[in-house]
Amino acid sequence: MTPEELKSQVARIKWHHSIDFGNGVVTPGQDNSARKLMRLKLPESFAGKTVLDVGAWDGFFSFEAERRGASRVLATDSFVWRGAVDWADKSGFDLSKRVLRSRVEEKEIDVLELSPETVGTFDVVFFLGVLYHMKHPLLALEHVASVARDFLVLETAVDMLSHKRPAMAFYVDDEVGRDPTNWCGPNPAAVVGMLKAVGFKRVEIVSGLRSPWFRLAKGAYYWRKHGHQFWSTVRTDRIVAHAWK
Repeated sequence: MTPEELKSQVARIKWHHSIDFGNGVVTPGQDNSARKLMRLKLPESFAGKTVLDVGAWDGFFSFEAERRGASRVLATDSFVWRGAVDWADKSGFDLSKRVLRSRVEEKEIDVLELSPETVGTFDVVFFLGVLYHMKHPLLALEHVASVARDFLVLETAVDMLSHKRPAMAFYVDDEVGRDPTNWCGPNPAAVVGMLKAVGFKRVEIVSGLRSPWFRLAKGAYYWRKHGHQFWSTVRTDRIVAHAWK
């Protein structure tokens, strides 16, 4: 495939992840995947490790785990790959896998269907940008924990930031980001507490809350650029937690 043919195929897809295909071709994803990767603070090498990427979407983090030497990577998704998001499907993952000549495996399966019987168990599990889309977040974490042998990387939106005790916001409609698929906003204490409740012995928040000034600037940006609700954006942030069995 020539670079021009690749650019043409890339242009036909609405991308979430920004994936570098080389030769100056980078998918125009809405997610700043490279910046998020820095916040995840992953080990430099996954050599000899098996990795499960839950909610893989276009597969950026699945392919990154493979690039870092994982012996096996399984990408799973259901919501996006089944076309439940009206502008997204599995075409970005499929094209990326072909272009990158990747050996990442794939399985269309819901989070609440994950179990050792359905997918096996993995040394490392990614659960990135998924928790706050769950109607039943603690149940979802129980299923994720059941397939994690050792190490979990969780990235999520958080809310209720002024509360020191574990607390969680419930979103009735599209009050955050004008996105009706957002269901809950746990605070950092709730994230840590839920991870411990499902069996992780040690939990560390490796990328925590940004400053109030950052959140104000973020709220103004998303309000002006995308029409998102200003205060609901300001009151939320995102964190990354590492958890070990």
